[in-house]
Amino acid sequence: MAIPFIDLKAQQSRIKASIDRRIAKLLEHGTYIMGPEVAELEKTLSSYVGVKHCVSCSSGTDALLMPLMAYGMGPGDVIFTTPFTFIATAEVIAILRAKTVFVDIDERTYNIDPARLEDAVKRYAANPSLGKIRGVIPVDLFGQTPDYDAIKTIADRYGLWVMEDAAQAFGASYKGKKSCSFGDVAATSFFPAKPLGCYGDGGAIFTNSDEMHKALVSIRVHGQGEDKYNNVRVGINGRLDTMQAAILLAKMEIFDEEIGLRNQVADRYSKMLQPKYVTPYVAPDCVSAWAQYSILAENRADAMAKLKAANIPSAVYYPKPLHLQDAFKELGGKKGDFPLSERIAEKIFSIPMHPYLTAEDQAMIVQALMQ
Repeated sequence: MAIPFIDLKAQQSRIKASIDRRIAKLLEHGTYIMGPEVAELEKTLSSYVGVKHCVSCSSGTDALLMPLMAYGMGPGDVIFTTPFTFIATAEVIAILRAKTVFVDIDERTYNIDPARLEDAVKRYAANPSLGKIRGVIPVDLFGQTPDYDAIKTIADRYGLWVMEDAAQAFGASYKGKKSCSFGDVAATSFFPAKPLGCYGDGGAIFTNSDEMHKALVSIRVHGQGEDKYNNVRVGINGRLDTMQAAILLAKMEIFDEEIGLRNQVADRYSKMLQPKYVTPYVAPDCVSAWAQYSILAENRADAMAKLKAANIPSAVYYPKPLHLQDAFKELGGKKGDFPLSERIAEKIFSIPMHPYLTAEDQAMIVQALMQ
């Protein structure tokens, strides 16, 4: 039997009774959009993260877009982020016609490098003709947060807001605080493959700001004011389905246990794969949610071919940094602009990672890679 890259069936079998019970209740009350489970989920998630407000929404991408809309981002506004991530992070900036400025990554964590971030912010702050510097979107890549203390210090110095892109890191922590609690606002994704995933698309936004919360609640439903036929701003249809909320509530019942299991799986991998492969580095003050377990190989194609021959799946996150993609060619990016991102993109690949991966399956995966 093939080893799954992500095993959602094993998880589902554990929580099936809870899912069935919650869906039966949903079918009984029949409020499929913005039903009571949505409010219950938002309360559960805000309490888990330790922030005042949670606004659920229809996807992780909308979770990134909606705060930018609330901030009024548009042409002439400069936002800093990493080129080594999924396109959604920079896509939302482009949708609003603001300007994306990429910043290279830390060579160990693959997250945005605070030192390089400060260099970029200084450069743009000294040249107002390049645009008005407004904010930074760090990404919690593969499940680990970047150095938010350093990032926040830079942001405060230059008057920038910080939006945490925690699409891959719900359940992670930094210096004892949960992901989604950093910066001025945070966004996460409930895409099925994420550490906390629903059975469709979904996302959530977190903030301690009453003003931001009020704006997000309005934007989520077409910019509504007192009611949906009195619109006070341009918004989107960004609501989370009640059924997805019900499924996420069932998953939250075992979520902390699953984060612990993910870390056990990662520890076993790292012990077995070193020193032949460069295994993930987790900073001493971080706990990763392990959305992926990604390693570096000098000959990636050969390593992935070994896995394929053993009927073991693998994937590459991410083969081409954003500054080299056609969607951002108007920014004028070229090879060599962000050498660390480019080097990691050429060597990195991910192997099966989920809470229910057994030591025996991991031994088979490692054996294939060591041939």
